[in-house]
Amino acid sequence: MHRKVRVAIAGVGNCASALIQGTNYYKSNKEDSVGITAYNLCGLFAKPNNTVKICDVDKMDVKVDKGEVLDGIGRHYSEKVRISDKSVATANIAKILKDSDAEILLNYLPVGSRQATQFYAEQCLDAGVCFLNAIPVFIASMPKWQQAFQDRGLACAGDDVMSQLGATVLHKTLVKLFVDRGVKIDETYQLNIGGDMDFYNMLDEERLEDKRISKTSAVAAMAPYQVPMRIGPSDFVGFLENDKVCYISIKGKYFGNISLDLDLKLRVVDAYNSAGVMIDALRGTKLAIDRGISGPLESISAYCFKHPPIQMPYSQAKTNFLQFIEGKRER
Repeated sequence: MHRKVRVAIAGVGNCASALIQGTNYYKSNKEDSVGITAYNLCGLFAKPNNTVKICDVDKMDVKVDKGEVLDGIGRHYSEKVRISDKSVATANIAKILKDSDAEILLNYLPVGSRQATQFYAEQCLDAGVCFLNAIPVFIASMPKWQQAFQDRGLACAGDDVMSQLGATVLHKTLVKLFVDRGVKIDETYQLNIGGDMDFYNMLDEERLEDKRISKTSAVAAMAPYQVPMRIGPSDFVGFLENDKVCYISIKGKYFGNISLDLDLKLRVVDAYNSAGVMIDALRGTKLAIDRGISGPLESISAYCFKHPPIQMPYSQAKTNFLQFIEGKRER
């Protein structure tokens, strides 16, 4: 049986563009399920958006309302994006969510938007709408917010979307492999560069604290001992546009105390690398709504996000997610 889910989105950058284009793409290509777990589970092209175009999107008659900016626009971002005049009133977000019958709000605000993310989470609580947090501000992974959504009978999942095959899932899987194969890891780093507004925004170093925590904790959780590591965005390279390049280095020792070095480079189109994962998260959350499940969605969060309530290896996270989809696991 096919069921629709009504989704509201905070933020209309490359990730929102990829999500909406991808949704339209798979509507027209029903035999193609590349990039999503399965086809069935029980202002997009305006600059500075620069992700690749994969399909035409028909006019959707969706109104883009002015929300509260708060800390959503950093110093560098404000150089590229013009904020509407203060005389233009901001919308009543809770009322819009109610009037539109939205079931889930997807948070795609820029990295570092702590106040703004908390504001939109509060609007969801007021409107009776579930919350999916795609950015590294800690909502679904914090007991305070978990309890708030539980008390309102609403689901939440997050935090910080993990790409289909991105730097974090690759790095954490490699660390787990080293540990499982008996290699003692001495040190590791992950450097990331890109040319979209996400990386331009992250030139504001003060906006990176939660991002570094999110990515580092995902990798560190895969080793039973402390590993010296440095992980996070490194620089903006404009001509890369929406391509993201990551470099991963792992040094360790195996049998006989012999040294081992791994150096890896990965290049991806960033927005689409997370779009399929987010479609899975949205559909899984819709199942939770239909089943009356509230509070943090642990399986969805562990499978789809870098900083979930409970960290686990990717293989276990996928098993738990599929068991949740099949109704064999409560959350």
